[in-house]
Amino acid sequence: MTLFHAVVWLDHQSAKVLQFDEAHVQAEKVKSHSHHTKQHGSAVRSEHEYFGEVCDALNGIEEVLVVGSSTAQADFKHYADKHRPQTAKHIVGYETVDHPTENQLIAMAKQYFLKYDRMAGTPSPM
Repeated sequence: MTLFHAVVWLDHQSAKVLQFDEAHVQAEKVKSHSHHTKQHGSAVRSEHEYFGEVCDALNGIEEVLVVGSSTAQADFKHYADKHRPQTAKHIVGYETVDHPTENQLIAMAKQYFLKYDRMAGTPSPM
């Protein structure tokens, strides 16, 4: 099931992707894979693999809100803008939050998208 909106909570170890509409929520978790080697840049490659998997989980979603720590968001934004511009164009906002529950994430995202869609002049499918 592909839904119109999603909220992604992420840090550098894991991400929770919640796709939703008024009646449905579909959750997916993505975990980073730490396989550091003595090779220069292995941590960067691991992070890129992780962020790539997060972007893969967002395929087909029209509007995405990314939330989490400010440093994780900044690193993810940089990765998406540089390596996944097709995904980056569907990210409509970034918000810094701590560790909300799944219900708090959905409520926050619904409120965010209602405002966003109203300002953009597009009807919200919620």
